[in-house]
Amino acid sequence: MIEKEFSKNGRLFKDVIFDTDLVIVGAGMSGICAAITAARAGIKVILLQDRPVVGGNASSEVRLWVLGATSHMGNNNRWSREGGVIDEILVENLYKNKEGNPIIFDTILLDKIKQEKNITLLLNTVVYDLEKSEANIIKKIFGFNSQNETKYTITAPLFCDASGDGVLGYMSGARYRIGAEDRLKYGERFAPDITKYGELLGHSIYFYSKDAGSPVKYIAPSYALKDITKIPRFGNINTGEHGCKFWWLEYGGRKDTIHDTEEIKWELWSIVYGVWNYIKNSGNFKNVENLTLEWVGVIPGKRESRRFDGLYTLTQQDIIEQRHHKDAIAYGGWAIDLHPADGVYSGESGCTQYHSKGIYEMPYRCFISKDIENLFFAGRIISTSHVAHGSSRVMATSAFGAQAVGMAAAQCIKERLLPADILQEQKLKVLQQALNLAGQHIPRIPIDRSRNLVDSAYIEASSNLVLRQIPFDGSWYQLDFSAAQMLPLNPSINYEFEVQLDVLQPTSLNVELRYAEKAGNYTPDCIAEKWEYSLQPGIQRLKISSKAFLLTQQYAFITFIKNESVKIRTSTKRYTGLLSVFNKFNIAVNNHGKQEPPLNSGIDAFEFWCPERRPEGHNIAMNIQPAITAFDPANVTNGFTRPTMTSNAWVAALEDEYPELKFCWPAQQTVKRVRLYFDTDFDHPMESVQMGHPESRIPFCIRNFKLLNEKRELIAEVIDNYQTICSINFSEPMKLNEIVLQMEKAENNIPCSLFQIYIEKGIS
Repeated sequence: MIEKEFSKNGRLFKDVIFDTDLVIVGAGMSGICAAITAARAGIKVILLQDRPVVGGNASSEVRLWVLGATSHMGNNNRWSREGGVIDEILVENLYKNKEGNPIIFDTILLDKIKQEKNITLLLNTVVYDLEKSEANIIKKIFGFNSQNETKYTITAPLFCDASGDGVLGYMSGARYRIGAEDRLKYGERFAPDITKYGELLGHSIYFYSKDAGSPVKYIAPSYALKDITKIPRFGNINTGEHGCKFWWLEYGGRKDTIHDTEEIKWELWSIVYGVWNYIKNSGNFKNVENLTLEWVGVIPGKRESRRFDGLYTLTQQDIIEQRHHKDAIAYGGWAIDLHPADGVYSGESGCTQYHSKGIYEMPYRCFISKDIENLFFAGRIISTSHVAHGSSRVMATSAFGAQAVGMAAAQCIKERLLPADILQEQKLKVLQQALNLAGQHIPRIPIDRSRNLVDSAYIEASSNLVLRQIPFDGSWYQLDFSAAQMLPLNPSINYEFEVQLDVLQPTSLNVELRYAEKAGNYTPDCIAEKWEYSLQPGIQRLKISSKAFLLTQQYAFITFIKNESVKIRTSTKRYTGLLSVFNKFNIAVNNHGKQEPPLNSGIDAFEFWCPERRPEGHNIAMNIQPAITAFDPANVTNGFTRPTMTSNAWVAALEDEYPELKFCWPAQQTVKRVRLYFDTDFDHPMESVQMGHPESRIPFCIRNFKLLNEKRELIAEVIDNYQTICSINFSEPMKLNEIVLQMEKAENNIPCSLFQIYIEKGIS
């Protein structure tokens, strides 16, 4: 029993003092990925979150799916899902939660954090003050948790603001801006007319509904929107959608999106409950008697508020022109996605999305405060223009950049640096290499081979894929839409392709050989050759003979133009680094088959060629002469962990049930770690919630494998792997002349494959 006498001087809350290496304010996807990356790199992290769950807009409190450069597979960014920790989280979620339950996603995020011994997570903790040692140096911060009545005082040499609104940057005095720059500021021709379109993106609140199994009455609260016609797009409301499919229930772009958030929230509640009242009681919808509200968000999902000045500001030109930056540490690929400030009450389209022809690089300088020397930024508050923010703000892109912050912070602690010091050429290379080894994938920058023991090894494979044929064993695809097979072709080679057609009536079929003008892109904007074939009815073979046309190794598109009188044979066989794509549409991301931007907007016009999600999206069956030899064992040392200009993968022969890769050295090596980089289909977007996925594990990924020594003795074994990166850490370094990687084929129609193997030297 506790009894306390009256205290005339009052009482103080409990005060807990921490001293750590890195403080991260905000545990949305950016804060989480930064924290895990830093912790794994060996430094102590305190991660503060002002909510009871982590994940920010991805959490069960808001329920927006995590998405980035893949854009629902609705753009031309092939194999572009973000790597590293954000990939690990999404793959984990797919395995445990392919249906997209947001409650389960909460637990996956919390579990990832709790597994890291170097992270201290403080939930329900608001940062309310800070102290500086100098005008441009933060010394400590102060937080308060109302649930346990505890104040926290946390001192650290480095801080990261991943809070969404930039609470740390704001209190530190760092310069920032809110709203849209005019066109003259950065020469951005897509900058909005703020007098009409407005300057800010608004907030959204979502709802979930369910069938209760029996009639449910609904009486709207007094604050619910009464007149549904105030929403110009009310005709888009339907009973088949819920959650973030209602992203366009948006409001607040005309207000202060920080200080007016509570007012904005009430208006969004009014809209949501008014929409539900319309669904239930208007009489305009069938079969709604049994429907009931299961959940309505209690906090808004925010899109935009402060953006802080860094050492570089990302602009429209960086995105559309895909500009190269020496300090690239991540990439983006979501469309430039701007919304009218009036949101749901606007008569305009709910969003204006325009894509670039490929992914764009994100420089490290955008994540460093221009004013506060020991402050990083992460998430939607990084240094961008309003236009560029329309792309960089999405969660997977934000988290991807934040991983670089976590790795840079660890490098700063170990080398006694400030964030800007890493911009020195050699230190920047150290950062980029550490990120790539962790699976980041930075465009144009491979993993350094010089420290990989595999680089000095003789490599022998039990087999490798020589692609002479994509077997003719699949269904027929009617050319209602144009289709193309993407193949990694070599320059200076004349190829012949033979396909099988089922022609329904006399017709002419147009075939084109296409490629991307910018090598490394997957927008087939150049036509090397074109043919027109007169066809008679019946099943038949068609040969297409091409002349050499490529200047470098890259993907080409064997393209069959839309013709409803023709069917083309597909294959049941799938291979790492091969895709079929279609000139269809995905209205959700403003893909109507072709992008036609406004005149003088500085944005390119081009066609969209996108894959279909499994179980659809089969390769086009064909014979290929000469055979494509882009899958040999040398690929596992080239430093790339996904397809780029070629497959970048070793692929075994399809019939090889237990393929092996053998690595031999002329002298004994001391090995401490083996990292394997598998194919988890970086083209699949893996939306974290609501969307649902056809499988819980990616079929290309190796599940079971063994490592053997030169005596064929087992030195490591992994059963039921589903992750992209698998690390084998030996408790004591092993002395080896040879390592054999033995894999087990798990899918009849998919051969085993491996992108990279990185073998680290130990100290003998």
